[in-house]
Amino acid sequence: MRRTRNDRGGDTLKRSWRRPHTLLSGTLTGMAWLVALLACAPLFSVLYMLVVKGGARLGTEVFTELPPVAFEPGGGFGNAIVGTAVMVGIAAALSVPSGILTALYLREFGRGTKIANVARFCIKTLTGMPSILAGVFAYAAVVLLTGGYSAPAGGVALSLLMLPTVVLTAEEALGMVPKATREAAYGLGCTPTQVALKVVLPQALPGAMTGIMLAVARASGETAPLLFTALFSDYWINQLGRIELMEPTASLAVLIYNYSGMPFENQIELAWAASLVLVVLVMLFNAAGRALSAKQQRNR
Repeated sequence: MRRTRNDRGGDTLKRSWRRPHTLLSGTLTGMAWLVALLACAPLFSVLYMLVVKGGARLGTEVFTELPPVAFEPGGGFGNAIVGTAVMVGIAAALSVPSGILTALYLREFGRGTKIANVARFCIKTLTGMPSILAGVFAYAAVVLLTGGYSAPAGGVALSLLMLPTVVLTAEEALGMVPKATREAAYGLGCTPTQVALKVVLPQALPGAMTGIMLAVARASGETAPLLFTALFSDYWINQLGRIELMEPTASLAVLIYNYSGMPFENQIELAWAASLVLVVLVMLFNAAGRALSAKQQRNR
């Protein structure tokens, strides 16, 4: 950098590319941009293929009709969208309340205790657990006990994958609540439970929602756990006016897995269309999580 005189008589700093430090900084910046673009290239190529091949098949029928048999044209995967929503909803109903309560204990009530340290270690271990092991556990704990594949079994498997993300992000969000807020609540005579549930938790909910959105995005795209628990179905989850939860349930991820290896062009096209829908859903949940996180950062 060198100092120059501007029109108003003041001094300004101007970058000089003759200096080694400036040249090195510019080179490293350019390399960083190049690496970032190379890292994004696979993502954009996949999105391009999905838009081209999957977008050509998108229409109202793919969202409202059932999957076709081998040699029939047309059809859709509306039942798979409904099944995915039901199983992710079950997983959220299981993992979100238990995850937030666990985070409350780790941050507010059991901080520094041996139980809290062991629980935190187990939660972090679950973060790196292969998803297929969650399916094996749910198969042994739910499928074998109930005697069949079902949506609740798939929801249990997905909840195991969602739980670590919910707990860790909720604990971090609770830790961001100012200490002065807790002290003010205690000064007003609140009990520890009232402080945790009525003061700290409401302020930490936006940050916890970020983790919930990211956990839902991950659960929506899982395939291996559902192969062991929900399997697949060519029918709607609500038959004859009743919701049949204790039956094999369709999902977008398993439909893509099944149809992508078929020799029939119609089913391959449906697999591309389902892939596009699933990617869009996952990206929407991720974008919502990032937006909530950015909003929380601005409100600090």
